[in-house]
Amino acid sequence: MSFIKEFWEFLKERKKYWLLPIIIVLFLFGGLIILTQGSAVAPFIYTIF
Repeated sequence: MSFIKEFWEFLKERKKYWLLPIIIVLFLFGGLIILTQGSAVAPFIYTIF
């Protein structure tokens, strides 16, 4: 949790708010891959990439 807090402080201090959507999308894709790894949906997810 402290990493997220430090990252947020970095974004506020350096005025790099444009990085936030990129990080969120990367976490969502990572979570999607992890959650569908053992399911029947996995072959269809991997064809997207």
